[in-house]
Amino acid sequence: MRCPFCGNVDTQVKDSRPAEDHVAIRRRRFCPACGGRFTTYERVQLRDLVVVKSSGKREEFDRLKLERSIRISMQKRPIDPERIDQMISGIVRRLESMGDTDIPSKTIGEIVMERLAAIDTVAYVRFASVYKNFQAADDFEDFVAELRPPAPDT
Repeated sequence: MRCPFCGNVDTQVKDSRPAEDHVAIRRRRFCPACGGRFTTYERVQLRDLVVVKSSGKREEFDRLKLERSIRISMQKRPIDPERIDQMISGIVRRLESMGDTDIPSKTIGEIVMERLAAIDTVAYVRFASVYKNFQAADDFEDFVAELRPPAPDT
């Protein structure tokens, strides 16, 4: 593993332990050339996924991009970071096990929204506002109205 500080390719593993509920290995590394310390994560990758955008453009699936969008929607929410990591790993496993390497971006967005709805309503609405490309306050109102239970008849 190349050192991110000096570029030396001869780094040493000092400590390894399971991470993300045993779906990854966290490795603490040390660079003997510059003395830098850094962490890497090792995960199983079942297949190389390709995201097919609504425009037809294709790009390699990026776990970090998925993670970034989910973490942004969950900012300042009372959710344990470990639970977020587990959710992200679960989404990736689900995508990898779908059987096809080409995954429509719409499918990814729907899976993320389904998981967020089960964990935190505010994060769900935040993600949906970007995913569904809300243009006006009315779009928010309509979406949130669908979340509310119907009022009892009086």
